[in-house]
Amino acid sequence: MWTLVKTKVLPWLALWMFFLLWSTEAQTRYTIPEELKAGSVVGNIAKDLGLEILKISDRKLRIASEGGKQYFSVDLGKGELIVNERIDRESLCGLKASCLLPLELIIEDPLQFYRIEVEIQDLNDNSPRFMSDENTIKVSESTLPGVRFRLETAEDLDVGVNALRSYALNKNYLFALKVKNNKDGTKVPELILEKAVDREQQPVYNLILTAFDGGTPARSGTTQIAVLVLDINDNAPIFEQDLYEIQMSETTAPGTLVLTVRANDLDEGTNSKIEYSFESHTADSIQTLFVINQDTGEITLSQSLDYEISPSFKFDVCAADKGTPSMESHSSVQVTVVDVNDNQPEITITSIPKPVREDAPVGTMVALISAKDLDSGDNGKVSLRMSFDYPFKLNPSFSNHYTLVTDSTLDREKCPEYHIELEASDSGSPPLTSNKIITLNILDVNDNPPIFSQTSYTVYVRENNAAGSIMCSVSATDPDIRENAKISYSILDSKVQDVSVSSYIYINSDNGSIYSMHSFDYEKLKAFQIQVQAKDHGSPSLSSNATVHVFILDQNDNAPAVIYPSAVMGSVSHQKIPRSAKAGHLTTKISAVDADSGHNALISYRLTEATDLSLFSVNLYTGEVRTKRALSEHDDSSQRLLIEIKDNGEPVQSTTVTVNILFEDRIHEPISEYRQKTAEPCRRNSKITFYLIISLASVSVLSLLTFLILVVKCVRNSRSSSSCCIRRADSDGYKNPNRNLQIQLNTDGPIKYVEVLGGDLLSQSQSFRSCLSPMSEFSDFTLVKPSSTTDFKEMINVLDASLPDSAWTFESQQVRIKK
Repeated sequence: MWTLVKTKVLPWLALWMFFLLWSTEAQTRYTIPEELKAGSVVGNIAKDLGLEILKISDRKLRIASEGGKQYFSVDLGKGELIVNERIDRESLCGLKASCLLPLELIIEDPLQFYRIEVEIQDLNDNSPRFMSDENTIKVSESTLPGVRFRLETAEDLDVGVNALRSYALNKNYLFALKVKNNKDGTKVPELILEKAVDREQQPVYNLILTAFDGGTPARSGTTQIAVLVLDINDNAPIFEQDLYEIQMSETTAPGTLVLTVRANDLDEGTNSKIEYSFESHTADSIQTLFVINQDTGEITLSQSLDYEISPSFKFDVCAADKGTPSMESHSSVQVTVVDVNDNQPEITITSIPKPVREDAPVGTMVALISAKDLDSGDNGKVSLRMSFDYPFKLNPSFSNHYTLVTDSTLDREKCPEYHIELEASDSGSPPLTSNKIITLNILDVNDNPPIFSQTSYTVYVRENNAAGSIMCSVSATDPDIRENAKISYSILDSKVQDVSVSSYIYINSDNGSIYSMHSFDYEKLKAFQIQVQAKDHGSPSLSSNATVHVFILDQNDNAPAVIYPSAVMGSVSHQKIPRSAKAGHLTTKISAVDADSGHNALISYRLTEATDLSLFSVNLYTGEVRTKRALSEHDDSSQRLLIEIKDNGEPVQSTTVTVNILFEDRIHEPISEYRQKTAEPCRRNSKITFYLIISLASVSVLSLLTFLILVVKCVRNSRSSSSCCIRRADSDGYKNPNRNLQIQLNTDGPIKYVEVLGGDLLSQSQSFRSCLSPMSEFSDFTLVKPSSTTDFKEMINVLDASLPDSAWTFESQQVRIKK
């Protein structure tokens, strides 16, 4: 697409200028003339690159120039590329045929890079210029027509059609002008003598040499030439070569001989002696860099060469004889500097790397990098690579530019910061290298849920605990950082005995401490579980759960409850026994239970008061009241016994029962008398007694069925697993494999207490207690209460040491007790 722009370059000049725009896959080029005023529009860069004008400001669009000087800027409101200051093509590119100003356009979020080139077109704003306003040429009057005299060349800083085009000489009848074209394209004017001169007729001729460029309109420059006619010195020195060429390494040491120029003069004597010198218009920089010996023509190097500053030098030398008049001739010297690999590659970070999110997709641009070498040829060819293996890669774009992009998934938790070492090397021999480190921070993304220190917590809480007391603390960690790592704890809603778990406990959302909302009662609630959730503050937030198993530990907070005699009877037993009763006669039996469990539920009986302490005794474990000796006629017929019933808890809980015993001579069946005596209250409470009997019978049947089922199950399991016998000494490390069966034995001497716990760990299953007494003719099996499971190790430890190892075994899951 071509766009026509009218620009006023000079007050008297109006120029139509063109700028050309074309796009490739990753590059856009504009063409503008030099000398544009500041604020001139180059083009609408946002439109040409397909960028939204409303977003380029938010995305921080900016222009970077490789040369360092900012000749252009972007109007973010319009998306236009504008000129910052006047551009002089000659100072920017010198005599180069093409003048390209590379620009880098960078936009962020996401980071994108565009390569832009602005071609600066030359305007004919420079006239040809001679080094001297006046030049002198000496011509002997004996000089034959056709002899040529070299003239000073003009210089035009413009290029192309605007460069130096031709020379012209004012009209005269003795001299003509011829322009010599050198191999390098330069034009050298030569003055040709067409007719012989005569000093006596005219000793000086004044000529005007004019240089023209090819611009429209053409510009010109002039110099005055004074031709002096001298007396006879027939022959001028003649150089062996019109052009001396030599190549020198840029590492050549000062003082080194460059070359020797030689000229010959056919005259003799003083007229043949030659002095060498630089041509009078030679630049000072050349005369500083090189030295010519006026006698020998040897040219030596006086300073170091630098290919990067100037790759070549061209100057003229003069050979003049010492005749009168002096005759001279000229020759050119071309010194080409050979590049040496003496410059290390330079790495430039075009855009400062911004932190990258750890979830950035593969291919995300991270940074823009360029590498260059001031050397030329292979010495200037640069390759860029990363010194180590990183999750990034370098994508070459163009002209030694690279984009650093992600090459694999990032993980801030594994590596929060990368120090990427870049190494640039050239293709010289030996190659030179340079290094640069880019520091790149990885931004955290909430990609890790909190992790509990344990997947499951077990908490033991004593019943009757104080409301608001701390039960335990849970903790979770999050490998993320800042808000993504802040954790809040909560309890997921669930039901415990049809009541929301939030009514039982409370959790501190900041530190995970769990508190009880009220006091627990083991007899009502033995165990429950809760789900604790840890949630981070990320967006979106992540969470994880942990299970907390809460077990209520029994406290001895219940006194033994008397079953017989019942509370309806006032806990007073009235018994009759025949006076003929012998020692060991069963008078009555006291029965009691304790709502607590374990040791707290172990009951003992003790006779505390009696009318005659030598007459009766109470079995410590069964509560059976028996005569200690035979009754005599001297014993009082009415006896009163006060029996204390105590549990095994700490502190001890107790209750008392009063037994009134009447001796009668006619009673021969003590058991019958006992039953007749107790029949009266039973009749008064027939319904209660009936229900009690039904309950005891049902529980007994249920217990029996439970044992049978367990025995069958254990027998089946024993077929697929080896049997093992656990002795008391081995019980410490035992872990109960079956949550549905636990057996607790408690003995003080012979076996007197067996508790069977069935059901799931958290279910409120029933337990059955069998009280066995070797002193009793009966083994009473009594329903006690619902109970929770206790540790198997504690169960084993309650076995009395007096029970021999042969008295009991555990085979697989079947329990056998030998009496």
